[in-house]
Amino acid sequence: MLILGRRAGESLVIGDHISVTILSVEPGGSVTLGIDAPKDLLILRKELQQAVSTNQEAASANASTQMITALENAFLHPTAGKKPEKGG
Repeated sequence: MLILGRRAGESLVIGDHISVTILSVEPGGSVTLGIDAPKDLLILRKELQQAVSTNQEAASANASTQMITALENAFLHPTAGKKPEKGG
């Protein structure tokens, strides 16, 4: 991890296309940042990115569980869900 000290009004550059400017530093320690980056670059607060990742993992696990249950039911009860044949 790179650690830098910056003051309000100072910036840092990441690569060729991203600039982060310290807009203000409040007495309580809150820092306001300005980020200049390409519009197609997704920028998220870390806690939001973690929440999205957690939700995706939970959805994936739930879908896997549902798929396993459906497959087990199909193998254990192969006629379940089939329509009865006519005339027979």
